[in-house]
Amino acid sequence: MIRALVRLVLLSSICVATTHLPAFHRPSVVSSADTAESQRNVSGHDFSRAEDGLKVARALAPAALPQLRNAPVPLPAAATPSTIRIGLWTLWHDRQLTLSPSGRTTLRTCTTCPAQPLTRTLTLRAEINTLTGAAPSPQSALFVLGAVILTAHGETLTLHHPLTITARNGELVLAATLPIETYVEQVTASESGPADTTESLKALAIAVRTYALHLRHGHADYDLCDSTHCQLLHWSGLSVSHPAAHAAALAAAGETLYFHGRPALAWFSKDCGGQTASPDQIWSGASAPPYLPSRPDPWCVRSGSSQWASQLTRADIASALAARGLAPSGWQQLAVARRDPSGRVLTVHLDAHEIPAEDFRLAIGAALGWNQIPSTWFEVSEQAGTFFFHGRGWGHGVGLCQKGAAVMASQHRSAAEILAQYFPGAQRVDDASGRAWQTLQGAGFILESLSPQDSRYLPALSRARAEASQRSGLDPTAAFTVRAFPSTPAFRNATLAPGWIAAFTEGDFIAAQPLPILAARRLLDATLLHEFLHALIERQSSPAAPLWLREGLVELWSLPADSASPLRTRQPVIPLAAIDAALAQSSTETESAAAHQAAAIYADRLLTRYGRGQVLAWLHSGVPASVLTALR
Repeated sequence: MIRALVRLVLLSSICVATTHLPAFHRPSVVSSADTAESQRNVSGHDFSRAEDGLKVARALAPAALPQLRNAPVPLPAAATPSTIRIGLWTLWHDRQLTLSPSGRTTLRTCTTCPAQPLTRTLTLRAEINTLTGAAPSPQSALFVLGAVILTAHGETLTLHHPLTITARNGELVLAATLPIETYVEQVTASESGPADTTESLKALAIAVRTYALHLRHGHADYDLCDSTHCQLLHWSGLSVSHPAAHAAALAAAGETLYFHGRPALAWFSKDCGGQTASPDQIWSGASAPPYLPSRPDPWCVRSGSSQWASQLTRADIASALAARGLAPSGWQQLAVARRDPSGRVLTVHLDAHEIPAEDFRLAIGAALGWNQIPSTWFEVSEQAGTFFFHGRGWGHGVGLCQKGAAVMASQHRSAAEILAQYFPGAQRVDDASGRAWQTLQGAGFILESLSPQDSRYLPALSRARAEASQRSGLDPTAAFTVRAFPSTPAFRNATLAPGWIAAFTEGDFIAAQPLPILAARRLLDATLLHEFLHALIERQSSPAAPLWLREGLVELWSLPADSASPLRTRQPVIPLAAIDAALAQSSTETESAAAHQAAAIYADRLLTRYGRGQVLAWLHSGVPASVLTALR
């Protein structure tokens, strides 16, 4: 995945510029002093949420239960976490795993202990509440830094994030620390489906982040688990590119839902069946906040029927319920006891015993498969010891309906409109500040900012946008989005870029450090020009365009007019055949600068020999092999 970044430039360098992460585009640098900071699951989102009812009851209890009294409140910027601890392989209950180094991996047995290199494979075992296999004596915890290969239950995973390993009741507990935005991207990819497009993915990403940050999830060893009890996360996806989910999470980075100035709570499910549910209709003890009503969903039903049917024996149902302690043995009759106004089942009768329908659904799902009773919107009948269920919808139906959201997006509805449909009255805000993003219209771009004072930079953006089109000869009609973050930490948390990166371009989206900072350091014009050039060239390019050509053109056209001619007398220090790898794999600023200068020299040679029109055409078709041979 190509991520464009601008470094807060050394203006004397050839590249006043931008870089993609990882190291594709060369970023602009401030100074050395400033660089110190350096297939949706078939079961849907909510299928194994055996404890969701408890979480909801505590969060939304009408009588102000302890969780409600301690409900989330708007957090100051410094208090909003940049990372989150995620339980890994939480459904497997592993007692043993192997740990192998993958590069420079270190271990510590306590938070203050010196780190030791991991040089061989270890076999860890859980012995009640201690670990064996990591040291001569049992340890209470193991802290792993660097890339590590984990193997357990027949699965192997290479993890590049900090990992804590402990033992509890004879089982291993693994907790990986991920950047919030990495987590949101991965869950969005894991929970989404093939019908989702940009706007439905953006709405889902905001719901995912809201759910993660605004609700206590009841885990002692980590913040959230990786199953649908919390939010589904496919760990294998960490090493796979998810361009659509990545773009959606980035475009809505840091955003959550608030209601009347307080953090809101957000749920989502696969298919509401044409009517969303309020929390009190699904979970015992919960109330119904105004932004989570039961209401008709005309979008959900537009893409066809969501009916389902299944049949289960009395013995299978009894076994599933007994495993959860939900029903006495020997019951004979199963019937609907109460329904809500929409028709969803609230409780079921097992003879004279009454249990919540959602508990019944989750017990059946955990034991017999999540497609057996996909929702609580059903009818049930019995014949000769077999129960026949017929219903509609898929999941609990509270909050965002993923099926309806996908239909709305296909009908050109925005993420804001999707969220207004499913969380009416809730406001989409920057979680760190509790403020809403404002949209300012410019010529060929949209500026998103939390500060109305950023409107004073609209002329500078307009000049940079026009200059980028004039230099490149590219002038598409669609507007680019420029999001100006309120602080360097906010920018870094959203883009995962180091502090010396000034801006970040991906597709039609440009993320920038605070505009007043760029202006005060006299970097605003150069940074904006560089980013608009990236956006213009990436829009023109196809996968056939080599990376060195795209990067080289941006580098070249970002230079002052009198600075390009000296390139024609220079020899590139990197061979043409090796330059794409050098651009993608630069590990230092010096390596990145050399790679981008070489790309600019090669791009300048193409422009000199063949002209701008032909070179722009090659961005789409690829550079002919004969031309590449002559260029070497």
